[in-house]
Amino acid sequence: MAEKTLYETMGLVRIVTMEPEGRAVLEYEAGMHQCHSGGVVQGGFVTGWIDAAMAHAAIARHGHDVTPMTLELKVSFFAPVRPGRVFAEGWVERAGKRTCFYEGCLKDAEGTVLAKASTTLLLADRARVEAAARAATGE
Repeated sequence: MAEKTLYETMGLVRIVTMEPEGRAVLEYEAGMHQCHSGGVVQGGFVTGWIDAAMAHAAIARHGHDVTPMTLELKVSFFAPVRPGRVFAEGWVERAGKRTCFYEGCLKDAEGTVLAKASTTLLLADRARVEAAARAATGE
């Protein structure tokens, strides 16, 4: 059995935009396989979608040589997320040299805000992060 990529597992449809001023929008397809009782998407997927949008916003602003590492993450859920198209948005609130503050939200196809999040990110050197991952997995 072939392994799924993170993007496939999360249901990514496309990266809608990554703007250099520090904004990103990602489109996802929420499926029944991501739901718990009552056909409501499990909160970890909602959190992951917004987290990914905030990370993409950081990469858009700071370049592909950084890996945004989440130091802190807070999510508020406003309404149940149901199967269908959703849009995760992320934007910079304040950016330092190594530590940044981003915010994000998840909207349904009609534009209703379903959840909001804020994060503190550490901008790590991508080459060092990837080297450490290879060393940890023996690759």
